[in-house]
Amino acid sequence: MPLGLYISVPFCRTKCSYCNFASDVFSKSAYENYVARLLEDIANSRELVSELRCALDDTADSIYLGGGTPSILEAPQLLRIFAAVRERFAVTPEAEITVECAPGTLTPPLIETLLQCGVSRVSLGVQSFVDQEAQSVGRLHKRSTVLEEIGRLREAGLGNINIDLIAGLPHQTAESWAFSVSETIATGVPHGSVYMLEVDEDSRLGRELIAGGARYHAHFVPDDDATADFYQQACEMLASAGIAQYEISNFARVAPRSSGDELQNNESRHNLKYWTRQPYLGFGVDAHSMLEEFVWGRAPSPVQAERSSAAAGGHGSHRFMQAADAIEADHRQAVRFATPDSLDAYMNRKPYTVTPVSAQAAIEESFFLGLRLNRGIDLERLRTESTLWEGHDFSRAINAAGKTALAAQASRVSRQEFTPAATWESAIQQCVYDGLLEQEGANVRLTARGRLLSNEVFARFLTEETKVGTGHVNPR
Repeated sequence: MPLGLYISVPFCRTKCSYCNFASDVFSKSAYENYVARLLEDIANSRELVSELRCALDDTADSIYLGGGTPSILEAPQLLRIFAAVRERFAVTPEAEITVECAPGTLTPPLIETLLQCGVSRVSLGVQSFVDQEAQSVGRLHKRSTVLEEIGRLREAGLGNINIDLIAGLPHQTAESWAFSVSETIATGVPHGSVYMLEVDEDSRLGRELIAGGARYHAHFVPDDDATADFYQQACEMLASAGIAQYEISNFARVAPRSSGDELQNNESRHNLKYWTRQPYLGFGVDAHSMLEEFVWGRAPSPVQAERSSAAAGGHGSHRFMQAADAIEADHRQAVRFATPDSLDAYMNRKPYTVTPVSAQAAIEESFFLGLRLNRGIDLERLRTESTLWEGHDFSRAINAAGKTALAAQASRVSRQEFTPAATWESAIQQCVYDGLLEQEGANVRLTARGRLLSNEVFARFLTEETKVGTGHVNPR
């Protein structure tokens, strides 16, 4: 299966107060060293994957350059990154290639560079079309800047544009939020993303809100109920404008192509890889990857010949080798691994974190990732993919029981008394009863209420299992 490639650029012109990503403001002198490190990792990706005993398809059909603000890199740096990717991977002719850009950075020379790199999609971090709201959280652009740059992109032939909005910013009201959504619709962009403001200790604004302070305009942040109302308001407005929701935070137009009657689907192909558990490989600071395990017996493993020499050469730590042994012994379905989440740690080659994904964990991931999509999950298909589901007919169980019986069953039987499959069946039944899920045959999906309470829904599908210790592998 073709890969999705993610490349992290952790540099910003300014750090937004709400941001909890692994990005910050650094001197431009750091950019070149970082790009050199990226190129090295891209070139050595096969060796890393071999040590992890993963399958790797050299074909890539999506590339996503995110951050941070990738558009602040110099043109030669961007060109070198994409050249390195194409040298190492076979990028398909129709690949979706996205670059995140901050409004105010899209100069004509940068747009020309993006075209030279083969970029086909641009994601704009607008957050708000109301200048006061954008400036209150550290954004440097104005509404007029966004509109000018969208026009500039279209003139250059880059019309596949996403606009990010955030519900719950300081000073935001129902009226100002409606204005931002209306402006997004009026631009005619094919894709929009709507996120609710996250309040946690990983951002300055979040810490200030938790502390009850007034810095960063925290005392002007709408309450949770208002933010939830804004989100629902956006869903309704976008739907009325023909921009359909396909994932909790993402909306896309379905429109005729320029030639013929075929419809163009503007959903983010790269992000769909995450939600449907397709393989992806990440490079750079705080970049995450998920690859399938190598299927033993289908072909000689590239690891079997290299493992002893890798260990002797110091490329694999003891904890990593233990994790790798567990992957082989337990026939793990996939491996997740991540780079360090700070620039210093990444540049100093601190170990990757490696987490084997068991068959049970894979099903749990299928629930809390797949349920993000409006189309939901096909339980029969999921059942056929795992022996953990054997003998369980979920659509029959849901349809045969009345709501009263479901509630009684859920309260009567403790979580520990269920086998994993029965636990998931009970979670489905209880969520249907609570109005968080709806089902039609074997298909289960979140309701509108369920999307607002999605984290609560996802938590119900997590079971206790024997955890395989997370290992580490040292970058070369």
